[in-house]
Amino acid sequence: MRIALFSDIHANLPALEAVLADMDQQNLDAVYCLGDLVGYATWPNEVVAEIRKRKIPTIAGNYDEGVGLGSPNCGCAYKTDCEKDLGQQSIDYTNFVITDENRNYLRMLPRHLRVIFQDNSDQANKIEMLLVHGSPRKINEYLFEDRPEKSFLRMMEEARADILFFGHTHKPYHRAMPYEHEGHTRYRHAINIGSVGKPKDGDPRSCYVILELTPESNLTAPDSIRVEFVRVAYDVEKAAQAVEASPLPNEFAEMLRTA
Repeated sequence: MRIALFSDIHANLPALEAVLADMDQQNLDAVYCLGDLVGYATWPNEVVAEIRKRKIPTIAGNYDEGVGLGSPNCGCAYKTDCEKDLGQQSIDYTNFVITDENRNYLRMLPRHLRVIFQDNSDQANKIEMLLVHGSPRKINEYLFEDRPEKSFLRMMEEARADILFFGHTHKPYHRAMPYEHEGHTRYRHAINIGSVGKPKDGDPRSCYVILELTPESNLTAPDSIRVEFVRVAYDVEKAAQAVEASPLPNEFAEMLRTA
């Protein structure tokens, strides 16, 4: 079973098109999107249309929630007044150009998706996969890689998640964390799938994840759950120049160029 997961497109159509073209070559069994389809770039309607055309199961990101509700707030945790001002221009622009049909689509997106794999009803081989945007607790909570292991494990236990997929920080990573269960060491997997349209890890290429599960995959052998981070080059200049030709701040174009 090969499953692709991607997130945080942020209205960057050239990036989304490049990622979908790469996925089309990957012999995938399923594809999921973890939200933030809109915001920061110039193609919110086109991105939503492509996701809908392909009927990709999608959950809401904080930006989708804000635009879906017609809110002037995207739920982002800006640190400075300058960042707050730029962010305000972004959501104001997106709220202005989004169609009513696409706004309603964003508003009705589910907040979580749970996918359960179980071999012959054997509880020992049951793997529960939870898909969220920020965290199981809040759509806009940031789960950074340096979060204490104990905190991660407690949160995932409360959410009944053996594998937790999320985005929101735009910084990909995979942590396999051990814990004791009925005298055996098992592992929970926390996987940030990065960003398609607005990377923040120093690599301007789009990022998505392929999860591979086999009949041998189980929670006691961390390497049996295979996670591949796929980086895809796209026409960054096309996206950046479209931002510069729009009412959006030119700073967003530089963010795309420099990641």
